[in-house]
Amino acid sequence: MKKLLLASVAMTFTAGIAGAEDIKLAASLGFTGALESLAPDMLGGAELAAKEVTDSGNLLDGSTVEIVQSDSTCTDAAAAVSALERVVAEGIKGIVGGMCSGETIASLENVAVPNGIVMISPSATSPALSTIEDQGLFFRTSPSDARQGEVMSDIIKSRGIESVALTYTNNDYGKGLADSFQAAYEAAGGTVTINAAHDDGKADYSAEVAALAAAGGDALVVAGYVDQGGSGITRASLDTGAFETFVFPDGMISQALVDNFGTELATSFGQNPAAEGEGRDNYIATAEAAGFDGSSAFSAEAYDAAAMILLAMQAAGSSDPAAYKDKVMEIANEPGEKIMPGELAKGLELLAAGTDIDYVGATAVELVGPGESAGVYREVEFPEGELSVVGFH
Repeated sequence: MKKLLLASVAMTFTAGIAGAEDIKLAASLGFTGALESLAPDMLGGAELAAKEVTDSGNLLDGSTVEIVQSDSTCTDAAAAVSALERVVAEGIKGIVGGMCSGETIASLENVAVPNGIVMISPSATSPALSTIEDQGLFFRTSPSDARQGEVMSDIIKSRGIESVALTYTNNDYGKGLADSFQAAYEAAGGTVTINAAHDDGKADYSAEVAALAAAGGDALVVAGYVDQGGSGITRASLDTGAFETFVFPDGMISQALVDNFGTELATSFGQNPAAEGEGRDNYIATAEAAGFDGSSAFSAEAYDAAAMILLAMQAAGSSDPAAYKDKVMEIANEPGEKIMPGELAKGLELLAAGTDIDYVGATAVELVGPGESAGVYREVEFPEGELSVVGFH
């Protein structure tokens, strides 16, 4: 009898090992380009979720998770597609990304959909992604800019600013946000004196700033990228005295903005997606212990994107995107036991037992409509040249 029991245990153990996989997820982020200063902390978030799951041993019979980097460049769609195609050849089972809207659209249409791979973006916010034909494969942990435009309008009006000039980076992200904001602001009685695109990568933005200054306004809304033209426009505006108050949306809110301008931002403000509460606090503390800045823009969203892919796999009992894509909305929303950052092992155990979970994560995840975040934004300002959180919307 003892030998029979030992043999049974050995067979069970062997079966468990046989079911384990080495699962690869791509992190399709702009490691070079317009938002390269944000990419390391976003990668840190995805890697933290992967390590947490691997260390637990609870995913699909003890499967391990590896994050494979794919440089989307943020703005070069062809380069993003090419880089992602290379990691698809390595057998990835999901994609954390893209990072910027244009390259995300290209990667979704040319790589993710044709190959049937789930893609959860932490930071692509174009309203166009809400209605794109994605065959149920695309989700995002950041809200649409249709929502951000409304929030930005509310914040500006609350500060008594009745007219603004508006400049946006000349791509899907910038145009979508600019149009959303203008519609909301004008509906609330505000005046947009000019709505003008700017190109990234230029050494001189004096012509663009001259046109903005001629139109006038109580403040300048800069819907751009902090490592590219957004900072170029801001610098030229400050140097010429064209504007002294700036409104910065999510593509500009980062430590790099503070490093670039410091006390020159004394009267400026802005907003970016960021939840408040226990989940975010836990994540930031865990990230700090792991050696990166969890408060950096979209880092928490990247953690949640990776975590949701892995939890959906567990819910489906498979790493096949065709199987787990239908579980993403289920694990992200009620009903179920709430799962916070650092509790992925618990979430995996509950799912294995057939128990529902409600993944709250680092960003108070709640997916609506076509699989995107309902959205919470933090309002920030820069007294004494440091980023300070004013409140949440």
